[in-house]
Amino acid sequence: MDGIGQAGAAPSTAKKVKPRTGQVLCQDDITLMTAHRIVIAVDIVGFGEHSRNNINQVRVRHGMYRAMQDAFDFARIPWHDCHREDRGDGVLLLAHANVQKAFFVDRLPNALVGALVTHNRVHPPEEKMRLRLALHAGEVNYDDHGVTGSAITHTFRLLEARAVRDATTTSSAVLAIIGSAWFYDEVIRHSELSQFKAYRRVDIFNKETSTRAWIRLLRRPTTVRREPTSSIPRQKLDD
Repeated sequence: MDGIGQAGAAPSTAKKVKPRTGQVLCQDDITLMTAHRIVIAVDIVGFGEHSRNNINQVRVRHGMYRAMQDAFDFARIPWHDCHREDRGDGVLLLAHANVQKAFFVDRLPNALVGALVTHNRVHPPEEKMRLRLALHAGEVNYDDHGVTGSAITHTFRLLEARAVRDATTTSSAVLAIIGSAWFYDEVIRHSELSQFKAYRRVDIFNKETSTRAWIRLLRRPTTVRREPTSSIPRQKLDD
């Protein structure tokens, strides 16, 4: 007998951990460090195609990271402040909540398409690149192993949905932007430069996820003329 469960066994001396602000105490004294983040999931279309060997795949991956970083810099999204996790044929990025969400839909798409077109112009067919990029936002949990949370899971369900894959398979677009229902309703349709009318609704059925999303396909950079927001003149601050 090892004494477990015997009468008179010494009581547990495990220290009770008092959760701090922003933490949720779970079973086995696991604490969840939670924060609101903008979730960006990226996938390289056809990364595992047989025509690509290992060297081709490495060059495509390098091209993806170069294009993403250049586009983030152009869009004034702080790349180096984002949490990043490599996914082999893509990447997960988490941007701080204080970053303007509109930058992801009115600046980033054109910048990223331009970077992709430039990459494809100087690489052979097996190293040309097309991307899917999904956008969402929500609470994210940090632990010793990385990040998790329903917001991240939801974003990848959108990215990997058949409706999204079919849309990119049947198109020559180099970039597909997929906005979650929340991101479209709260950000995309309110941004003057997002070209929200270019998005079309798709129904998403992927594993346990049944929802809608909005997708925009881009073949080349576009020029958008900024319309005046109002004909009402601004008043002086001291009026």
